[in-house]
Amino acid sequence: MALYVLTSQTAERILAADIGAISEVRGSAQVLRDKAYGAELKFNIQQMDDVRTEAGRVAITFEDSSTVKLTEHSKLVIDEYIYDPDPSKSKMALKFASGTARFITGKFNNKSNISIKTPTANIAIRGTDFTCTVDELGRSLVILLPDENGISSGEIIVSTGMGSVTLNKPYQATTVSVYENNPTKPVTLDISLELIDNMLIVNPPKQSQEVIEETQAKTTGDYLDFNDLDVDYLNEDFLDAEEELEFTELDVNFLDVNFLEDLLNVLDALAIEKEEDQLKQGGSGIRISGTEIGQDKDTQITTIITGQAISLTRTVSQSAKLNLDGSGSYTVILIQDGVSNTVKINGGSSTTITIKQGTG
Repeated sequence: MALYVLTSQTAERILAADIGAISEVRGSAQVLRDKAYGAELKFNIQQMDDVRTEAGRVAITFEDSSTVKLTEHSKLVIDEYIYDPDPSKSKMALKFASGTARFITGKFNNKSNISIKTPTANIAIRGTDFTCTVDELGRSLVILLPDENGISSGEIIVSTGMGSVTLNKPYQATTVSVYENNPTKPVTLDISLELIDNMLIVNPPKQSQEVIEETQAKTTGDYLDFNDLDVDYLNEDFLDAEEELEFTELDVNFLDVNFLEDLLNVLDALAIEKEEDQLKQGGSGIRISGTEIGQDKDTQITTIITGQAISLTRTVSQSAKLNLDGSGSYTVILIQDGVSNTVKINGGSSTTITIKQGTG
């Protein structure tokens, strides 16, 4: 029987194999490997590459046609990428540390082998198209996008150390503030795919190209020969006032980048408002968050308050019931068949009650 040993040299060759390339680029970006490389069109991407944008945007297309588009001030680390004719052997693992990105999965048949980590959440992919934003505090916003027919492109599961939520409808979104908290309950955003495309676009819009072509016609004669990477936008001496204004209007719109980040604050505010509404519903001064008083269709928990007595019941495939004294404070974690719900009574406390049923 032959014995094969994976040497350090073999491992280095595997890591050094090209797994994709930069397919679009504009502005300032780099790839950190053994040293920092300037991002250029068709620059080959390898495992463990650290791709960062500054005042620029970049798109990476992998061997299976999966694409990741990064906006300004983003950071993506490619932990692992394997594309194999055997779907069970294909794998993609990415770490997205900051910024905004759009992920479009390609020919991976087994999408359960695709995972993306942010500082506060893990994203398991059963869909094909979504965006993720991570702000300077590490908070994560995930939005599932529709397919070309306007219906759900699948589903994605956003999980933390306390629980998970599933996004399976177009423009459903969830946020995560810290890994130790549940993701917020999914909400459907009133936005369009066109808006998302405009925010994450790498190449200038078609109408913008036509304007630039007209302004460059006298000097270049052919817009296809123009490469905006040849222009040093940091040096104002190379641009007159009119050209600088034109670049700002057509190519850089930082409000586009901030929109998704601002949405984090909006969704967090909605979650706080809902929690405050729930706190007001408790009788006899009892404060409850994480579920509604009565029958909550989202958590499927029925909460009944009688005087100072609290009853929590959840019956799905498993049944659990908990009776508590409303004069105390508790954090109740109820896990049934892998579905986790956290309920805080009177603000929660160091007293944590965990009920786990099923193998989930």
